[in-house]
Amino acid sequence: MSSYRPYQHIERRKSRQIHVGKVAVGGDAPISVQTMTNTLTSDAQATIEQIRRAELAGVDIVRVSCPDEASTAALAEIVHEVNVPIVADIHFHYKRAIEAAKAGAACLRINPGNIGSAERVREVVNAARDYNCSIRIGVNAGSLEKHLLEKYGEPNPEALVESALEHAKILQDHDFHEFKISVKASDVFMAVAAYQQLADCCDHPLHIGITEAGSKRAGTVKSSIGLGNLLWAGVGDTMRVSLSAAPEEEVLVGWDILKSLGLRHRGVKIISCPSCARQGFNVVETVQTLEDRLQHIKTPLTLSIIGCVVNGPGEALMTDLGVTGGGSGRHMVYSAGKQDHTTEGRDMIEHIVELVENRVAAIEAGKVDNTTAKQMDPVG
Repeated sequence: MSSYRPYQHIERRKSRQIHVGKVAVGGDAPISVQTMTNTLTSDAQATIEQIRRAELAGVDIVRVSCPDEASTAALAEIVHEVNVPIVADIHFHYKRAIEAAKAGAACLRINPGNIGSAERVREVVNAARDYNCSIRIGVNAGSLEKHLLEKYGEPNPEALVESALEHAKILQDHDFHEFKISVKASDVFMAVAAYQQLADCCDHPLHIGITEAGSKRAGTVKSSIGLGNLLWAGVGDTMRVSLSAAPEEEVLVGWDILKSLGLRHRGVKIISCPSCARQGFNVVETVQTLEDRLQHIKTPLTLSIIGCVVNGPGEALMTDLGVTGGGSGRHMVYSAGKQDHTTEGRDMIEHIVELVENRVAAIEAGKVDNTTAKQMDPVG
C-alpha cells in the first residue's frame, strides 16, 4: 500500500498469486471480499437472488455449499446467472467436487484430509486442473484431524498450521499449485496466531477469517479485532467476515474493515461524530439516512458529518465533502477541505446527496481528482 503519511503505511506480506475465476488473489492484487450463501443451493433462483444482493454490496467472490448432487446440478445455472466467481464448498464427498468443477465453479473449497483415499484426492485435483479451478484448503479448529488432536491435546495454532501444511503437501505432490489456505478458529487469539505462524513459513496466498464469529454486532466486533490485527500486519489476500446475518451484511462489514485501514476504497466513507448537546442537527438520524441514500455509490469518496464546530472544520480538511453543524438551523458545507457555502437543516439531506452525486460524476468524468483515494491507496 502506498501512502503519503508514513504512519498509514501497511507492508503487505509477499505471497504467490492465484486466480479464482477473474479475481486475482495474492501477489499485488487487492484484498478481495468474500461471503457465503445460506440458501439451499439446490434452489437456484433463491441462491442467485442472494448472490445478486451481495454483488450490489460489492462482493468479489461468493461461496456456496454443495452437500448433495442436487446442489451441484443447480450450480451450472447459478454460475451462468451471476457476475462473480463461485466457490463450491465441499466436504467428504469427492464426487461433489468433480461435479462442481464440471458445472463451472471457479474454486473448490476442500479439506484434502477428509476427501478420502489418495486416488480420490487425485481425481479431485485432476478435475480442478482440467476445468481451470483453483482450490482453497480450509482448515478449521472445530474439525482437526484425530492424529493432530492426539498430538497436541486440543486445537491450537500449531495444530492448525501443521494440518494446513500437510494438506498443501498433498496438492503439491500432485504438482498442483493454484491453491490458497485458511486456518480459521472461532477463538480470535488462536486464529490470529495460526495465520501469523502460517504467514511466516510459506508463501501461499491466505484466505483470512474468524469462523463462527456470531451475530451481526458481536461478530462484527470479533472479526474487526481479528482481521484488523492481521491486515494491519500485512497478512491476508482474501477475506470473509462470518456473521449470523445476511450475506450482504458480511460484505459491507468486510469493506468497512478494509476502508478503515486504507487497504481498499469503495463507495462513500462517512466520518461522523457520536453527537452531543452541542450538535446543530440530529447527527445519528442524518448519518443513518445518508448511509441508506448513498449505498448506490461505488466511486470512493469521503464525507464528514460533524454536529458542531469543535471538530467539524478539522475533519473537513481530511475529506472530499463535509458538513459542520451551526446555529439558527444553518450548517457549513466544505468542499475539498475549504468552506464553500451553507445549507438549511430542512434541506440538508437532499443537498448532501446531490453534492455527493455531482462530485462522483465529476470524478468519473475526470473533471476533478479523487483526493482521498489518491492520498491513501491507488488500488480501488
